[in-house]
Amino acid sequence: MDEALLDTDILSELLKQRNAVVRKKGAEYLRAHGQFAFSAFTRFEIGRGHKEKGATTLIARFDVFCTHSLILPVTDAVFELAGNLWVLARCGGYAHNDADLIIAAPALDARRTLVSGNTQHFAWIPGLVLDNWRTP
Repeated sequence: MDEALLDTDILSELLKQRNAVVRKKGAEYLRAHGQFAFSAFTRFEIGRGHKEKGATTLIARFDVFCTHSLILPVTDAVFELAGNLWVLARCGGYAHNDADLIIAAPALDARRTLVSGNTQHFAWIPGLVLDNWRTP
């Protein structure tokens, strides 16, 4: 199993522990790599959802979870790459959602597989390796 970067949807499913297929693949990944990796932007997306709900217990649990995870920063280089992807998407007629591009760019930059249940959002990106942990 290659090193991966988790998209927000898969990380959310891992945290909820409801999808048996995602749980199983997450456990396999942890055995192989010791920790999950996701972008700082994914951390922001999960955190803002918890804050909007006033879910103080989930906020505290997620903070602890983050201390055991690798959180890839959204650097100037990542923003530059995301901007290039945005132009490529716009010129090619693909969806160019900023959030998706800011999540895909660190995966490309770090040469990690992007794990997402929304692979159709990213399938057009040259060089990006995708995996969907929802599929058995």
